[in-house]
Amino acid sequence: MAGDPVVPAAAPELDRRFSLASRILAVNVFAILALTGSIFYLDSFRERLIDQRRAEMRMQAVLIGGFMAEASPRRLPQIAARYGRIGGARLRVYGTDGRLIADSWRATGPTFELRDPKMDPFRRDVARFLDRLIEAAGSFPRLADYAEPPVDTARAWPEVAAAAATGRAADTMRAAPDRIVVISAAAPLPTATGVAPLAAVQLTRDTRDITSLVRNERAAVFYVFLGVLAASLLLSNYLASTIVRPLRQLAGAAVRVRLGRARDVTVPRFNQRRDEIGQLARALSDMTLTLREKIDATEAFAADVAHEIKNPLASLSSAVDSFARVHDPALQAQLLDVIRADVGRIDRLITDIADASRLDAELSRSRFERIDLSAEVARLCAGYASAVAPRGVTIDCAAGPPAWVWGDAGRLAQVARNLIDNAISFSPDGGVVRAAVTTARRQVVLSVDDAGPGVPVDNRDDIFRRFYSERPPSEDFGRHSGLGLAIARTIVDAHDGTIAVGDAPGGGARFTVTLAAA
Repeated sequence: MAGDPVVPAAAPELDRRFSLASRILAVNVFAILALTGSIFYLDSFRERLIDQRRAEMRMQAVLIGGFMAEASPRRLPQIAARYGRIGGARLRVYGTDGRLIADSWRATGPTFELRDPKMDPFRRDVARFLDRLIEAAGSFPRLADYAEPPVDTARAWPEVAAAAATGRAADTMRAAPDRIVVISAAAPLPTATGVAPLAAVQLTRDTRDITSLVRNERAAVFYVFLGVLAASLLLSNYLASTIVRPLRQLAGAAVRVRLGRARDVTVPRFNQRRDEIGQLARALSDMTLTLREKIDATEAFAADVAHEIKNPLASLSSAVDSFARVHDPALQAQLLDVIRADVGRIDRLITDIADASRLDAELSRSRFERIDLSAEVARLCAGYASAVAPRGVTIDCAAGPPAWVWGDAGRLAQVARNLIDNAISFSPDGGVVRAAVTTARRQVVLSVDDAGPGVPVDNRDDIFRRFYSERPPSEDFGRHSGLGLAIARTIVDAHDGTIAVGDAPGGGARFTVTLAAA
């Protein structure tokens, strides 16, 4: 609905899921998670070691079976005991009827231990938990539990029966109570007529050495993971404090400026930083200061406009009111002259105010060209000859060589026109206004001298402010708006030049505009 108040949009809330801090942490954690892949590599490494152990035990079983086939049956227990002591495995020999003929443990005792996990320390419980977790995520098969049969015969062991039936070595993996893999490899006993049924040797050995090796490496990787994780968290916090937090401060300050609180907002500059964040902070701070200056200038301009228009309006209103009560034709004529003068003054004010208000926008869109400033000023001076003749003011233009600059020809001509108008207004009858364009040290200088009283040193900065006017007593009231020199300075600033006022040789004021030569 028309007339409804416009409410400023609220500041957008930060989605912390997509904040820089979350992204920094995610990138660092991703690199750490890549490190955890080495844990699964260790599991595949363990599988390869176990497969190698299985192949070795099958080969040993075949070799031992071939050796025992040549030995006397009475020596089989002695041979089994000797191998048990040397190889660290349990060797069993089964006869053709499936009965146990020899067992190395009967002579040497157990060469490996089936430990009860309840008797192990807590750290081994953790290690076994990790074993199960990694095996579940990996490709390691689920194993049956290892248990001694009530009656130890060849048929109680599937690998022994398979070896005796097929004539080839076979093996089986089982899991001890403490999750250690136990490998059993069997091979048939060859005879002169081939392979005797249910006559085989069996090697049984645990893989505690392999498991210990893998667990130790896994623990080392885990400690490295913890160290890298701690370093990553510290690095993420450091990056968040040096990047994310300053950006949030700048964003908060920018939002407060957008909500119209620029006067109360201090944008941090981070002067101690020499990186991109510091550059951004100082750029935003300078932009905010410029914005404040623009706002102040706009407010001051609006106040000055109201003040300047109010004076002729008050005079015009008084003249109109008096005109209705005055019947003397001579007084009415005087009042009409006042009304015409006030209307003309208001018209000049509005024209100059409109020009000054749109000047910045037009200059920002202007396309600068290479122009001869000397020729532009010469053409301008030629147009003043007849205009100032009635007052007896002489325009003296020093026609010099071409002076090339980059700029807007119309706006630079406006600068020269404003300076010459100002000089004419301060010059007495019969005075001389001199304009000259010179080139020196890669600079082009436009100078305009008048024959007036000059500008006091204390007022040389003030005369370039809007609506500031120190007019000569002989000038008609309201003839100038006080914007000419302010407009000239704005145009010169847009051309990256300077404008100043000093004393002219022989008396009067000299206005100097300095531009870079093209």
